[in-house]
Amino acid sequence: MINYSRSPTYNVLVTDQNKKERKIAIPGESPLTIMVDGQEIVTLMTLGTHPRELALGFMRNQGLIENIEDVESVKINWETETANIRIKPGKNLLDMSEKLSKRIVTSGCGGGTLFGHDMDELYESKLPEIKLRQSAIYSLLKQLKKYNLIYRQVGSVHGCGLCNNSKVLIFIEDIGRHNAADTIAGRMWIDRISGADKILYTTGRLTSEIVIKSALMGISALLSRSGVTKMGLELSQDLGITLIARAKGKKFYVYNADENVIFDETPDVPGPPGQ
Repeated sequence: MINYSRSPTYNVLVTDQNKKERKIAIPGESPLTIMVDGQEIVTLMTLGTHPRELALGFMRNQGLIENIEDVESVKINWETETANIRIKPGKNLLDMSEKLSKRIVTSGCGGGTLFGHDMDELYESKLPEIKLRQSAIYSLLKQLKKYNLIYRQVGSVHGCGLCNNSKVLIFIEDIGRHNAADTIAGRMWIDRISGADKILYTTGRLTSEIVIKSALMGISALLSRSGVTKMGLELSQDLGITLIARAKGKKFYVYNADENVIFDETPDVPGPPGQ
């Protein structure tokens, strides 16, 4: 199989505070235009490490392609900076014209995009129930320290992980958390991975965009080391998503659905004065 991945980092020369020349690494950033049967859909800025999964996951999360079985091929061409998706002959695509006319540039780092979603359909769908153990959350946060490899090397990127209990199943880094989430969605779509009993972790804030993506992926629990926006919280309440944020070490806040968290760790008890 051809590897269409781009290098996530590049070395450049800089001058430090002592006027010394140094070689350091910076993250890559490339435009990738997604096309379906020759129709241009959107241009994403990406590290380019998983272009096939990103293109498919974006189309899935935007509701622009309904079934992975309808996809005949995905061809990546970095010379033209395109991901060309071909649909099988005889398959009917969803009517994209109305959705494409309702484009929202979201708060995602790098300029996230949402096209017109049928929110009524999203509200009517029932997400799977999930129970999270406090001890498993602590264990998962510890496991996640092993990831974020690109961030530790060069900074300037976000990461998302598909997790089950205290295991990290998939971890993706990209320019923005929306790209990382879409890439995970694409991998889930290709490998037929269910969102039931899964947690979506992100290093970025939990905005309405990430909550919507989680719901579309069938994932009913979100975990972040960052914070939560008002609309993200309100949507999680409407959709029944367990929202846990500002999670680092052995601290976290449950912003929504604390009844789904099993608090099985001994609470921290302050010591006597002076200790």
